[in-house]
Amino acid sequence: MPVFLDATDAGFEAAFTTLLNAKREDSPDVDAIVADIIADVRACGDAAVLELTEKFDRLTLTADTLRITEAEIESEAAKVSPEVRAALELAATRIRDYHARQLPEDTSWTDAAGATLGWRWTPVSAAGLYVPGGLASYPSSVLMNAIPAKVAGVGRLAITVPTPDGVLNPAVLLAAKLSGVDEIYRIGGAQAIAALAYGTDTIAPVDKITGPGNAFVAAAKRRVFGKVGIDMIAGPSEILVIADGDNDPDWIALDLLSQAEHDESAQSLLITTDAAFGQKVAAAVDRRLETLERRKIAGASWRDFGAIITVPDLDTAAQLSDRIAPEHLELCVADPNALSEKITHAGAIFLGQWTPEAIGDYIGGPNHVLPTARSARFSSGLSVMDFVKRTTLAHMTPDALKAIGPGAEALATSESLEAHGLSVTARLNKLNQ
Repeated sequence: MPVFLDATDAGFEAAFTTLLNAKREDSPDVDAIVADIIADVRACGDAAVLELTEKFDRLTLTADTLRITEAEIESEAAKVSPEVRAALELAATRIRDYHARQLPEDTSWTDAAGATLGWRWTPVSAAGLYVPGGLASYPSSVLMNAIPAKVAGVGRLAITVPTPDGVLNPAVLLAAKLSGVDEIYRIGGAQAIAALAYGTDTIAPVDKITGPGNAFVAAAKRRVFGKVGIDMIAGPSEILVIADGDNDPDWIALDLLSQAEHDESAQSLLITTDAAFGQKVAAAVDRRLETLERRKIAGASWRDFGAIITVPDLDTAAQLSDRIAPEHLELCVADPNALSEKITHAGAIFLGQWTPEAIGDYIGGPNHVLPTARSARFSSGLSVMDFVKRTTLAHMTPDALKAIGPGAEALATSESLEAHGLSVTARLNKLNQ
């Protein structure tokens, strides 16, 4: 059974704090193993990657067969059903259109001192996308990671995807093709992250790595950060639904289960102003769990981490939501826009009862790679901005240097950095001759 809480109860604060602090991440101590794998790939390159792929994926490759060929991509993509192909094409179009609007603009201006200042945006040269294999192989994640990179102007985009026993996922390869991916390698795990970060004879290194993965992939991304950029270290999925009593309990139950079925460590929360409605949702969840294909996973998630919280009003709901800072937030209330304006911390907000979170996972347009574990308090979901960087620009005229240079001299002197100050002084002396 999920936890039932009432915000008006005397013990609510302690119980809510316990809920917030519940450890859901399954984080086995894999760092030492990952460190050895990365060191092996750095030292031995392709040979290490090939050996580890044979060990973990039961797949014997050579350097020449690490990369999936264009012919293989075409052949596998052709196996995708017309219905799924049409859905992927629609999703790709919507995701591309949404992210194109995120492209930032270069800016410059001349200030009162006569200095011209500004910035310009340029894409990273190469990015790597990790795509999980096996049961967690999601073509939607390929679209969500690869399309923003290409919209940003990334020149080279490489994908690594494990293919246990040599089995390829046609939908993943079609998604990569639709996204404009340049290279696809049939490798996974920490060794794939190391290959992308440091390069091998066959796989050229990249500048940034994005994409989800298991504990080994997450640990590898932590270790290579600094050598390359990474998107985030994502934890188990989560959803918070704020709903009044004027909703279909079964709809809300399905929304909660849409995240619970991801992972036994996922979390699904409901905040409602109607206690009786909360009970109806709980009953609807139980009914759905009787037939849901992934009921063992969803049931464990709901049992161990689910909660239904009754609040006296929507203002209280908004306050609690900001403390949770959920990855996904559904606002199933009469005026979702008004409520959304009271909420500061959320990865993605879905407005109104006709906007299920699952639309955002696939076809809505906004990115589904979102901050988890309350990190929406300080971070954002994946976007075009993850694949560009800003370079500042400054141009001093002689008059501008005369106007502001003495300030630089004074600060350099105060910090005992003589050459700093002299580099300005030499120019000012020339101007004053």
